[in-house]
Amino acid sequence: MTNVLFIASARPQLGVFADSVRKFRERGARTLLAGTFHLEPVAEELAAMELDATHQLPRNLNFRSTALRRKARLSPAGLRMWMQSERDGWLRRQARQADVLVALDPGAVYTVWRLAKYYRIGEAHFGLAPALKAVDRVKEQGAGGQRGVLPPLDVVAENVRRRVDGLPAAVMRRATARPVMRSSVGARMWRTAVTAPGMPPKVRIATSRYVAEGMQWAGRTSGAALALAAAASKIPDLGLKAQLLDEAVMKEFAKGISPRDLNKAVTAQLAHADAQFAAGDHEKASFALDRALFLGFHRVLHIDQLSSPLAKDAQGFVAPMYRTKVMQALSRPQGRKTPPAPAPKDRPLRLLVTTSANDNFLHHILDRYGDHEGVELRYLDLAAQKALKRIAWAGRRVLEDRLAGGTSTYQEEVERLMRPYLDWADTVFLDWSVGPAAMLTTIDPGDTRIVVRLHSYEAFTRWPHMTDFSRIDDLIYVAPHVKDLVESLVPQLRGEGAPRAHLIDNAMDLSGFARPKSAGARFNLGLVGISQVAKDPLWAVDVLKRVREHDERYRLLLVGGDMNAKTSMATRDYLRKFRRELAPLVESGAVVKLGPTDDVPSALTDIGVIMSSSVREGCHVGLMEGAASAAVPVARDWPFYAGKPNSARTLYPEGWVVGSTEEAAQRILQATATEETWLDAGKLASEHALSTWDWPVVSKAFDKLFLGEEQ
Repeated sequence: MTNVLFIASARPQLGVFADSVRKFRERGARTLLAGTFHLEPVAEELAAMELDATHQLPRNLNFRSTALRRKARLSPAGLRMWMQSERDGWLRRQARQADVLVALDPGAVYTVWRLAKYYRIGEAHFGLAPALKAVDRVKEQGAGGQRGVLPPLDVVAENVRRRVDGLPAAVMRRATARPVMRSSVGARMWRTAVTAPGMPPKVRIATSRYVAEGMQWAGRTSGAALALAAAASKIPDLGLKAQLLDEAVMKEFAKGISPRDLNKAVTAQLAHADAQFAAGDHEKASFALDRALFLGFHRVLHIDQLSSPLAKDAQGFVAPMYRTKVMQALSRPQGRKTPPAPAPKDRPLRLLVTTSANDNFLHHILDRYGDHEGVELRYLDLAAQKALKRIAWAGRRVLEDRLAGGTSTYQEEVERLMRPYLDWADTVFLDWSVGPAAMLTTIDPGDTRIVVRLHSYEAFTRWPHMTDFSRIDDLIYVAPHVKDLVESLVPQLRGEGAPRAHLIDNAMDLSGFARPKSAGARFNLGLVGISQVAKDPLWAVDVLKRVREHDERYRLLLVGGDMNAKTSMATRDYLRKFRRELAPLVESGAVVKLGPTDDVPSALTDIGVIMSSSVREGCHVGLMEGAASAAVPVARDWPFYAGKPNSARTLYPEGWVVGSTEEAAQRILQATATEETWLDAGKLASEHALSTWDWPVVSKAFDKLFLGEEQ
């Protein structure tokens, strides 16, 4: 019997692979599969293929040395797979007995080559077609007859890059050679390769993927994306076109780049979704729609950059989406069968406060209504229960349910898990309009009143577009400019069935921030919170440099943890630039990094000027807390909202907001010119903050909302 060992770094196309396995078995081969991709989600499909064995190779290097992990991060994908797999005993044993080794994808080629070289296996191949021919040769010559020494790796790799069925080797040689890809001439050549007329779709797709890989090897990420997009333009099948464009934009997203062909990718997924929806295949339609929304609202595009397409024309950005049948079906209001019951008069209001893991803005609300004689309070963290967490963030299942327009297994599951809470509560207050809001609105709430609070982050995600706002009674916004943005994005919020809109500030206990300032605080600029690109701390650094040109006593104090470089390449790039700019300033003492703290009021005693350097904010709690501490507020006119009817200038008092770093420096120098002017400016800021945003003031708005009380 011929032993065939398949090795894969990525999930193979299961339909094609299943057909091929059957052909290998018809030839009497024993088939085994080892992969570093996650085997468990496709265990049933693999079992149906009747492979003789499957094996999960290590998926990462988490338990290996720091040095090896660092080396892996800098290595090509193929070498990383070998680092993960080389110690695997099962793989070694099966490779020792194998007659044919098969790499199912480019990432597995290096591992196959290393095993073949070590165990002197001559029949080592990339791809299923040449492997089938190899099985025939082994049968003719006898198992083990072809063991020998492989040619050098560069020769194997060159052969691999050439081998695309039906495509002349000369074309592939020109298209994928790394030196060619590095040249501008080569960048034009690959377009000929992937858009050549008369090429079968499968060959075109395979070719474009080889070319894209070669472009990435040459450091041309955008070129790789262009290769895939160019090939997609020649493919008539909507599903294949959408898939290839998806791959194209994801390559650029992975490098922190806003993709040039994003609109094409989103449009292709929506067209595919429309076609599947028209055919009645709601499952496939929901997959395509989910990808369209995921790509259109990718965090690299909207969150991890200093701007976003939504800043220029939010309504125009989403308009093409809402012209499709699937988005129209998704946004069709389901409504509720009965209106919410009025608050009870003969017993306390039963209030359910819920969120999923993020309770940052709930503490004061929970304290107040947990000890309120007119309220019986329950708190539900959906993330704390596995079953609830699973349904709360099941975005694709939400889409499938909405497109089907009837009862689904998902809807039944939501009904079963959430109905006991809805039956108990008179009012549900859900914080954050994200996954849980979309989940909750797939079912009719009965006569329970539903209140949802939307902060700012949600506007840049796909979740509001997946929420049925006709089943929400009251929607709380934290600021007018956020309300303007969200309503421009979501057509349902502009219709007659939209929930009642409320503007209520975040719950903050600001009285504890009013503490005496320390000596020297007057010359300390402060920035509280630097964990996101949108905070743009480099703007504050520029302001610092400008004021230090007049007086070197000024320093910048940074409160909070650093950005997480693992969030995205865009975040990593900004963080790298920020650290490079900061290093000499920290060394000289001009910048002091205080790091994260649980005691912000104490940190603010050393800060005399509180800054908001962000490109966008909801309300910027850090600035409000700093103002309450009697630090002089200097808020950037957040570029995302600047010049619009509502912005930082309409949220804060006149004089707090500045239009440039030069204007910020002038305000600081004027406000801190003397001890007296600084103290006076800080006192006025504190009085405004405490009289406007302190919890005793804001709590009245919540009492009115929940209880109908005017206090």
